[in-house]
Amino acid sequence: MKEEDALAKLKEYEAKSFALGHAMGLLYYDGATTAPKDAVKARVHSLGTISGMAYDLTTSPETVEMLEALIGVKDELDEITRRKVTELYRDYDRTRKIPADEYVEYQRLVSEADSVWHDAKAKNDYSIFEPYLQKIFDTTKKIALYMEPDKKPYETMLDMYERGLDEKTCDEFFASLRRDLVPLISKVKANASAVDNTPLKGDFPIEIQRKFSDFVMGLMKIDRNRCIIGETEHPFTTNFSKYDVRITTNYHADMFASSLYSVVHEGGHALYELHTSDKLAFSALGTGVSMAIHESQSRFYENIIGRSREFCALIFPWLRKNFAPRLDGVSEDEFYRMINKSEPSLIRTEADELTYPLHIMIRYELEKKMFAGEITAKELPAEWNRLYKEYLGVDVPNDTEGVLQDSHWSNGNIGYFPSYAIGSAYGAQYLHEMEKDFDVYGSLSEGSTEKINAWLEDKIWKYGCMKDPIELFESVCGKFDPSYYVKYLEKKFGEIYHL
Repeated sequence: MKEEDALAKLKEYEAKSFALGHAMGLLYYDGATTAPKDAVKARVHSLGTISGMAYDLTTSPETVEMLEALIGVKDELDEITRRKVTELYRDYDRTRKIPADEYVEYQRLVSEADSVWHDAKAKNDYSIFEPYLQKIFDTTKKIALYMEPDKKPYETMLDMYERGLDEKTCDEFFASLRRDLVPLISKVKANASAVDNTPLKGDFPIEIQRKFSDFVMGLMKIDRNRCIIGETEHPFTTNFSKYDVRITTNYHADMFASSLYSVVHEGGHALYELHTSDKLAFSALGTGVSMAIHESQSRFYENIIGRSREFCALIFPWLRKNFAPRLDGVSEDEFYRMINKSEPSLIRTEADELTYPLHIMIRYELEKKMFAGEITAKELPAEWNRLYKEYLGVDVPNDTEGVLQDSHWSNGNIGYFPSYAIGSAYGAQYLHEMEKDFDVYGSLSEGSTEKINAWLEDKIWKYGCMKDPIELFESVCGKFDPSYYVKYLEKKFGEIYHL
């Protein structure tokens, strides 16, 4: 195939691939938000069919011929096209190794499993979900071996979400957190009475919370013409293009902070996707490059920005006015401390900034054990409960609040969890670098995250998938150093808890 013909086929391929991905994404978003329960049957059928079409497109002789023609002359291509071809060839090389029928069946499995997970969680009945979860782990492991037969399956999955990440890196990272944070958590726990967050618990009407979400998205400068907010059991962000990003939250009348930080977290994801370069739109490069980089944005906004004294000062007047008299008698400083109260807890998404990494550590260890065949899905709840007691000192009362609390495994997202903790650590280094250029927290006092957004857009967002994750991170921060994260937490919680 001539180069000019191959380039024309590339454009055609990108258009078809985007359309198929768009359709599957819409079906997933609808299923997780507004679709009726019994719609799952039609959705599974459609997702299976469309995923088969996507597989056929990726592995078709015409696509292969196009990719091989362009990969052979990649050094002669412009920077964007060269990157597209490299990434597409990598994806093709992995996908082609998976038998088509097994690929389609897996898509059907996770679509059905997600619906079963919702049902199991609502009924507190893990037995409904257990066979699906075992099959997801078994099938994911099998697919990982298809893609990389000479590599440990779990490391293949880690690499799927964060290119270059392996167990050794994760083990060393979590070991350093365990060494440095566990003693700090113990000190905070011993001084727990220093912060009382009782006023944050009670009746906060959901209708007012919905208005508050709009207010917060405004502070974050999220373009509402390109981003909507929906409601679901487990908050998530879906990116269709930089012109259509959808976030979700889950409202609790007795815990307004839960939705607040879901919106800020998912808003961080949305900002990243909304600000990729126009040149990359509708292509495989027009999205966030990896999950650790993505979670570094969401966790940065959720905690380093959203739980800062300055951000709390921006939202507190609105809250005190609209939720009166719930916060009468609470000072701005007290509110800041309440928002940052640290105590071991059951639910990952509700966990405070300090104890959160331990939740991720538990999931990382469980995923490794499942892939190594050391435990089965039947044994998973007991092991989950044991680790929660060992690491966090909390008893798990039921499976809904335990092993069923996250949606990731039902969606087949195994190997994703470490990205949250690594992303949190990345955020501390961003802050260190950002503060060299301007007064980060001072800029918040001006009323929005506008300056922060501009810095991140210039350094990270606009690149989409143009750079590998570690290349992108190091171009901004230099070598990854978890000590910045530890120092940030020590300083912040040392001040809050008078340590």
